[in-house]
Amino acid sequence: MSDPAPLDLDLAKKVLAAQPFANLVGTELAAFESGSATLVVPIRPELAQQFGYVHGGVLSYLADNALTFAAGTVLGANVLTGGFSVTYLRPARGDRLRATATVTGSTRRQAVVNCTITAESDGSEPVLCALAQGTARTVDRDLGGS
Repeated sequence: MSDPAPLDLDLAKKVLAAQPFANLVGTELAAFESGSATLVVPIRPELAQQFGYVHGGVLSYLADNALTFAAGTVLGANVLTGGFSVTYLRPARGDRLRATATVTGSTRRQAVVNCTITAESDGSEPVLCALAQGTARTVDRDLGGS
């Protein structure tokens, strides 16, 4: 079996568009290059928890997806999250969330990725809300799609 081609920008956009949950929360691919990916989610009231901050599950989703997209740049398009941990540092509020994930090491079948999540508001400095680290690994089967 030959090594898969890395996930490129056009395919990454198609993969993101094919994710119903990503569409539900309004995820956008803001940056994408070898070894890293940045996803942005607009903050809106439907994403809040009872205190008005962005629900931790949204931050967790964003870390998960950013980690896997970054891993795909070195492993290919057929990747799934192997696992990740997230540490919440501050409550998230503002106009948008930005998750920037960077591959810190990889083999032919697995990548370790770090991710920062910031909350942004126009006219203000970004606020670091969460840090995550995880792994993604290749899968040999067709994951579907066109």
